[in-house]
Amino acid sequence: MLDALQRGAQTWPAKVLFVILIISFGVFWNVADVFQGMGRGAVAKVGETEITVPEFQRAFQSQLRTVQLEDGGRLTAEQGLMLQLDRQALDTLIAQTAVRTHAERLGLALSDETIVEGVRADPDFAGPDGSFSRQGFDALLRQMGLNEQGFIALRRDDELRRIISDALLGSTAVPKPMINDLHAWREETRTLEHVRVDPTKVTVAEPDEAALKTTYEQSGTEFMTPEYRNVALLLLSANELKGGIEISDAELESYYKDHKASYDRPERRRIQQIAFPDKATAAKAREELVAGTKNFTDVAKEQGATENDINLGLLSRDQMLDPVIADAAFKLERDEISEPVEGRFATVLVRVNEITKGKESTFAEVKDQARDRMAGEQAQSKIQEHFDLVEEGRNAGKTLQEIGEELKLRYIAADAVTADNLNAEGKTAIDIPDAATALRAVFAATPGMDTEPIEMPGGAFAWYDVLSVTERKQRPFEDVREDVKTAHIAAEKRRLLDELAGKLVDRLKAGEAFAKVAEDAGGNAERAEAVKRNHSPPGLTTDAVRLAFSLAKGGAGFAESSDRSTRVVFQVQEITPVAAPTEEETNRITAELSRDLANDDVLAYISALRSELNVSINETELARATGASETDQ
Repeated sequence: MLDALQRGAQTWPAKVLFVILIISFGVFWNVADVFQGMGRGAVAKVGETEITVPEFQRAFQSQLRTVQLEDGGRLTAEQGLMLQLDRQALDTLIAQTAVRTHAERLGLALSDETIVEGVRADPDFAGPDGSFSRQGFDALLRQMGLNEQGFIALRRDDELRRIISDALLGSTAVPKPMINDLHAWREETRTLEHVRVDPTKVTVAEPDEAALKTTYEQSGTEFMTPEYRNVALLLLSANELKGGIEISDAELESYYKDHKASYDRPERRRIQQIAFPDKATAAKAREELVAGTKNFTDVAKEQGATENDINLGLLSRDQMLDPVIADAAFKLERDEISEPVEGRFATVLVRVNEITKGKESTFAEVKDQARDRMAGEQAQSKIQEHFDLVEEGRNAGKTLQEIGEELKLRYIAADAVTADNLNAEGKTAIDIPDAATALRAVFAATPGMDTEPIEMPGGAFAWYDVLSVTERKQRPFEDVREDVKTAHIAAEKRRLLDELAGKLVDRLKAGEAFAKVAEDAGGNAERAEAVKRNHSPPGLTTDAVRLAFSLAKGGAGFAESSDRSTRVVFQVQEITPVAAPTEEETNRITAELSRDLANDDVLAYISALRSELNVSINETELARATGASETDQ
């Protein structure tokens, strides 16, 4: 079963990701910064097709779940914004929409029934008995965070893309010389002798005052203070506004009634499920289970399922993927085994091991939560109104501090802040979410000039004034004398090691024995055989191997050691010719190069689509959508 699941995870979802990844949005789409002709509730438009806020939010949440699965931790929406997962999600949707649009223009279409039959017949979703595996399918859906409808939509898009890509890639051919050249480049091996230079072979004299001052004067920006900026900042966000919103108990109770379902705790059941090829097999298995001649796990194993496959977890009704199976499961008593249930993809037996009763909330219990949520929603709706009021104040010549006091917005005065958001004491200067976004604008601005408001994550805005700039300047020599001395000694040691290693290399080039050169280097000669370009044996760095493969037999060179404390001198002793590729190697390289050439064909296809479709992004609506995601979480 796990093999079947792995095959499923490595095939069509991999194809989807493959197509999405090669559609590099930043390179191939001419995205309009100004949003025009798009309806409210759309974050982007591809041709005549709009990408709605709910579509984007689902894609963004999917991106967050994907990262959680990869690193094992929980990723917040705010962290996702910092990692630009919102942009990745939007790029993916735009790419999918563009290809789907082209498929529609070509008259390509697939029904739900066709997709379902295709899934059932797909060997990648088959169990050990060769028939469709419901357990493997459900496990894949859980892994991808999809329900059945979402899966069918994604599968349909993938099938349509496959039809197009097959037409594009059917004639791809790999030239034989290309195969031979790649094989020879990869498989060539060399024998290298190398020695680590003893760093004590060079001694740096104690620098005098003149040498230190020369190092200090030639140091460039190494011993300079950072640039500081005196900044006034005004922040407008829903979080800042909601504290000042007053809500009566009557309004709050009405809001609670409208949203009661979101505060109630639904009944949850720990459910087990076994899939069968047909109803008769399921009925026979149920008779054995009821009679006690077999247990649930044994029957599951007979159907090729593991214990992990049959355990669906603790679920509410709406979390179950198949509504027919959900209805059956939520009618069972604890430990009761259902009659055979004919679900959408398989006939199953269901058992409930645990029932956690649901609980209806009361207004008193969730009053504070409801107030905070309602205030947040109202605050979000007031963003535009306050934005206009701030702009009116700016146009009237008011300072940010005066506007902040009038509108009760957060005003921040940072007398000295660096581009890294540090004050003169080395502590955080501006304590707001994603301060880096604001500081990029602050440090790109010209002092005294009018500035535009900054769009911040979550639909927030920030206004700023650069009041003054303290330019970078050289720190006094006496203040950094010890730092200068350390830098001088380190630079001088590097120079002397390079000089010594260069002389040792010259001796090798002149024909001197490697053993003698290694002895004078103060190290032990070592030999690395059958070294390939992509392999760094002990004692040799990637840079050393790269240089070694640029030399002829007998050639010598040196590189920095892996710990950067000294140099490693090496010489090419042997170059082993490469045999012609075997049939297996030829097939493997052909497949790899075919994929690369296929990528080029698909990229050309996407480039052509770019000239056909006009892609635009509604930055304002996108900011609202990411703010909504944060509120939901």
